[in-house]
Amino acid sequence: MIPVGPSLPDRSNRVLWLRASLSLFMLIPLFYDGTARMVHQWSSNETYSHGFFVPVICLYLIWERRERLQKMHLRGSWWGFAVVFGGLGLFFVGEFATLYVVINLSLLVVLVGLTLAAIGGRGVREIAFPLFYLFVMIPLPNFLYQGLSAWLQMISSKLGVGCLQFVGVTAFREGNVIDLGPIQLQVVEACSGLRYLFPLAALALICAYLFKDKMWKRVLLFLSSFPISVFLNGFRIGITGILVDLYGKGPAEGFFHSFSGWILFVSSLILLMGEMLILGRIEKNGRWRSLGELFGQINRGKPNQSGHEMPERKAFQSNTPGPAYLFSIALLVPALIGSSQIGSRLEHPPEHRRFLDFPLQVDDWKGRPITMEQQFIDALRFDDYLLVDYHRPDGSLVNLYSAYYRSQRKGQSVHSPRTCIPGGGWKITSIEEREIHSRGTATPLRVNRVLIEKDELKQVVLYWFAGRGRNITNEYLVKFYLLWDAITKNRTDGSLVRLTSPVMPGEDESIAEARLIVFTQKIDPLLKQYIPD
Repeated sequence: MIPVGPSLPDRSNRVLWLRASLSLFMLIPLFYDGTARMVHQWSSNETYSHGFFVPVICLYLIWERRERLQKMHLRGSWWGFAVVFGGLGLFFVGEFATLYVVINLSLLVVLVGLTLAAIGGRGVREIAFPLFYLFVMIPLPNFLYQGLSAWLQMISSKLGVGCLQFVGVTAFREGNVIDLGPIQLQVVEACSGLRYLFPLAALALICAYLFKDKMWKRVLLFLSSFPISVFLNGFRIGITGILVDLYGKGPAEGFFHSFSGWILFVSSLILLMGEMLILGRIEKNGRWRSLGELFGQINRGKPNQSGHEMPERKAFQSNTPGPAYLFSIALLVPALIGSSQIGSRLEHPPEHRRFLDFPLQVDDWKGRPITMEQQFIDALRFDDYLLVDYHRPDGSLVNLYSAYYRSQRKGQSVHSPRTCIPGGGWKITSIEEREIHSRGTATPLRVNRVLIEKDELKQVVLYWFAGRGRNITNEYLVKFYLLWDAITKNRTDGSLVRLTSPVMPGEDESIAEARLIVFTQKIDPLLKQYIPD
């Protein structure tokens, strides 16, 4: 008797697609906010534009393995249930601490857990790289991105000046500014090279995976994408400086500036392919192999020592989802309910006194309020803000800025000056903690003291995070207490306080710092009336 009906592989495919569809049906509402934010970053920031292609590449790589998966005896693992449970715990940490990067990481952990629960460890090992590759689409948190960008800006500036001096062009560097005499070039964040580094590293990782050779060559191929991108970006800045020296500012902006970026990226790819050809020749009796031979096709069978594919086990697939997978999917139901409760929870912070009536006369300091531009208000998303320039008769100046957030949920939280200062073109040259003692207070006020520079200008900045009965200087502790207070107090309100004073010509930075400390001692008791404990 020959049974009539769909073949075994057809039924297996249907079961796999059914499991995948069920997973997506549960994951979409749970991770919608985090995924939407991630996609927005892909579309608005060229550094992460490669993110659109990552899921497509991963699906293709898994599809290439479909024959091997069909021939395996796949059985769900209860370890997947544990991984899903841990991923959901990570999700709630991200929800309470308003960290999108943690939420996005939790999505991938849950995906890995569901896959493990559906097809077991043997199946996950078969598609381990595509699952791992998904992590390259997650944007970095802002404080890491800004720190890396500032570091690369400095390296690119040094390399650019080195190129100029090598060809005989007189050039000097001060911070991220290249001085060519009558013309100065500033290496801004967009010229740091990150927008080429991340996509190139993502492509290099794929090339290393497809590269049919020894592991050390594949690792070297991937790691080389970093110096290739950095050195070519410095070379681009040097060439731009030469053209500016010859023809004026035109080559530093407009079409040429954008076009040179594309040339840089294509050149990086060419160097990467050339490196692969050279690595492919090593230990191969000096024989050159074509790129097609180096890449080949993804192995559908596991080769043995003779180079022939090993025979696969007899095809078998379970036609129904296993208990490990069903219980893992069931975990998503209470998580979805809990997430909706977190998203709709009503916080009850103490009444906030509006900054509108904040004193503009503090002893002999007279304040002039400043209206912030709407684009910055939309980006910072605070509930109330204070921005005032305080002047003294002797010409001293202190700028006071404070942003108040009634609720710091995802996308609406205090922005650290460590992130915002480099974004404004300033370079942080030093950062330390200070204690400020005031009369009538037993506990000193702990603040961050920052020295920043741009061109020939210097400023001293003092800042701290205030709210819910705490003054904190560490950005990581801010996130920890945000999570803790959201759970224990049902409050996430808070504020940033930042004071800035310029270092005047002929003045030492210690004088500007002393001026800020005296002003902080006067202003802190007033701020406590406006920032709820």
